[in-house]
Amino acid sequence: MAPPLGNNEGITGRAVRRRALLTGAGGAAFGAFGLAACSRVPEEGKVQGGDLLERLRDSGTVRIGIAGEVPFGYIDEDGEVTGEAPEIAKVIFPRLGVPEVKAVPTKFGALIPGLTQARQFDVVSAGMYINPTRCEQVLFSDPDYRMLDSFLVRKGNPHGIRTYEDIAEKGLKLASGTAYAQIDYAKAAGVEDVLVLPDQVAGLDAVAQGRVDVFAGTNVTVRMVVKKNPRVEATKPFQPEVDGKPAYGAGGFAFRLSEKNLRDAFNKELHKLKRSGELLRIVRPFGFTEAEMTDLTVRKLCPSAKGASS
Repeated sequence: MAPPLGNNEGITGRAVRRRALLTGAGGAAFGAFGLAACSRVPEEGKVQGGDLLERLRDSGTVRIGIAGEVPFGYIDEDGEVTGEAPEIAKVIFPRLGVPEVKAVPTKFGALIPGLTQARQFDVVSAGMYINPTRCEQVLFSDPDYRMLDSFLVRKGNPHGIRTYEDIAEKGLKLASGTAYAQIDYAKAAGVEDVLVLPDQVAGLDAVAQGRVDVFAGTNVTVRMVVKKNPRVEATKPFQPEVDGKPAYGAGGFAFRLSEKNLRDAFNKELHKLKRSGELLRIVRPFGFTEAEMTDLTVRKLCPSAKGASS
C-alpha cells in the first residue's frame, strides 16, 4: 500500500505495509488516564503481563485506534464508530468488563506510534495486517480474518489478468491504494511502477476511465465497489506470494508489549466468537464471508516474535 509510513512501516522479508486513509486525532494530549499509564512504562521492548485490563475495568472505557478505512474501522454518517474491527471490539470488551468503546481516529501510519509511544489509545482496532516487522513492536491477537487479493479490471478482463506476474509480464498499468500491501506484492512480482490512489473508489474510476489497466486491492474492498460501475469487474480472488511463499493478508488487534494479560484475555474471547460462529455474524455486514474466516495464529505469521500467542 504506499508512501513512507515511519519506522513502524519498514519491510523485512515477507513483512508488508497496509492501508492509510483518514487523518485524525493529534498526538499531544493524553488526558489523565494516559498520564497515569505513562508511570507504568516498562523497559522498552520487553514483554510484560501488565495491569491495563484492570485499569480499563476501573475506568469503564477502552480507547481504540482506528484509521478511517471502510470496511475495517471508520466513523459512519451518524458520527458513530463502526467497521469490522470496532464491531468486534464492541462485543469483546464488554465481556471483559469494559462496557464503553471510544474511537480515536488517526492516520494508519500513526497507529503503532500512537499506541506504543504517544499512548493515545489502548489498542489498535483497524484490521491491521500481522507481519514480522510489526510483531517486533506490538503484541497481536490472533487474526480475526484472512484476506485474499483481487483486481478491478475492465468488463470482460480483456488482458486476462489473474496474478501480479501477469501484470509485470504484459507491461500493464497498475494502481493500488495509499499504503496498500498490494504495492509491495506487485513490486515483488516485477511490476516497476504503481500508481498510488487514495482508495478503491478512486481505483474504480481510474479503471473505468482507462487511465490504468488494473487496480489491486483486497477481495472484500474490491467486491464492495465493483457494483458501482457496469464497466468494471472483479477478478477471482487469489493468494499472493512473495519469494515463492504465501503473503498472508491476515489482520488482528494490536496491544502494547507491556500488556500481554490484556492481549491474552482478548484472545480467549476472540476464539469463543470463532468457535460459536458469532464472529462471522458480526463482520458479515461489512462484506466478510466464510472465505475470510481463518484459523491462522500469530505464531504461524510471526514464529519468532516476542510474546507470540499459541
